[in-house]
Amino acid sequence: MTAAPEHSYDARTIVLHWATAVTVALLWVIGQTIDDFPRGLPRTGARTAHILLGAVLAVIVIWRLVWRLRGGRRLPTAASGALGQVERTAHGLLYLLLIATIGLGVANAWIRGDTLLGLFTIPSIAPGDKELRERVEDLHALAANVIVVAALLHAVAALVHHYAFKDGLLRRMRLTRS
Repeated sequence: MTAAPEHSYDARTIVLHWATAVTVALLWVIGQTIDDFPRGLPRTGARTAHILLGAVLAVIVIWRLVWRLRGGRRLPTAASGALGQVERTAHGLLYLLLIATIGLGVANAWIRGDTLLGLFTIPSIAPGDKELRERVEDLHALAANVIVVAALLHAVAALVHHYAFKDGLLRRMRLTRS
């Protein structure tokens, strides 16, 4: 039913994968708590951290896509047939969700306008358009929530492969070798 993975991904692919996962998790937590910070510097600092970390995620995703297309080790899907196609489609959707969430985050920053700790100002391209600002904020939040759910499903699928199918799938993305 499943093909046992014979190799692991290269170190750069593995580091970029886990950097993506950790950055998405941090961004989601900050995004969920920004409004809990007191107004002023604490909230501005949280928003600044969210925006800058979002920029870091954009760099990671671009680096990851370029590396995947040019130099990263490609492994066959862990499953064959229809399950393998589901795996390829799910990975593609994860990349699309990352790109959409980042794009909506950039749009959100430019529509609302923002300041990065008072040192740099992102001018609003739609000053006074509260409806547009709220719509883009809501879409960005929805995309972020969807990507977190999709990432959790991705993790569950990897655990099922490794422990139920006993195909050793998790070894492909292990940071350390034993």
